[in-house]
Amino acid sequence: MHMSNTSLFAISEDLIPPAPIKAAGTSEVDFDGLLPSPLRLHEDLKNGCGGQLWPAGMVLGKYLLRKMGMGELEGRRIVELGAGGGLVGLALALKQVSSSATALDIHITDQLPMFDLMNQNIALNDLSSTVTASIYDWGTPPPSSIPRNPDIILAADCVYFEPAFPLLQSTLKDLITNNENENAVCYFCFKRRRRADLGFVKTARKMFDVEEVMDDPDRKVWEREKVFLYRITKKKT
Repeated sequence: MHMSNTSLFAISEDLIPPAPIKAAGTSEVDFDGLLPSPLRLHEDLKNGCGGQLWPAGMVLGKYLLRKMGMGELEGRRIVELGAGGGLVGLALALKQVSSSATALDIHITDQLPMFDLMNQNIALNDLSSTVTASIYDWGTPPPSSIPRNPDIILAADCVYFEPAFPLLQSTLKDLITNNENENAVCYFCFKRRRRADLGFVKTARKMFDVEEVMDDPDRKVWEREKVFLYRITKKKT
């Protein structure tokens, strides 16, 4: 998720890690061969740190592409939160259009400053018939443009700005707890950068059922990089 105005939360910018300086440009990513042809992704930091690739997006993308290869995501309604340039959602869409699998309904979302970048990357990969970009501010009602009851929610590297944690938790409640689909699941991946990041997970465990993902063959690799991957579902009563 992109946060462009820290004054909204009346906190010091010192709490936000500076984004690495990276020139705008287009990258190609094939997730170590899991995509039949590379995903093209324009990266541009001019509107915020969401405009570049981040480690958790790569981890989550590879994990879900493998699941697609086993036929586990066919026909699902998918909403990606804090998508930035749309890495994960677009990777799934590109995999789907190159196969005979039942079409996915994919929605990538972020704040207004990322909207043009999301649409640029949709067009760059000719995925406009498969992927829709929407503006979604955490803590506000879900936009009417996304599925009311998504099957899968994706969140990669959305834990980096502590004052936004309650807003993200509220949005997860809207999409998981208030979802009429009892089997809805959120795949939540982030790279730990400070102690407070795990505090988000501690609070989430009180609100949802939270399980660590254990079936990723790359788990030992990304664990060494302090990346965490969870499966979040509606709390059982």
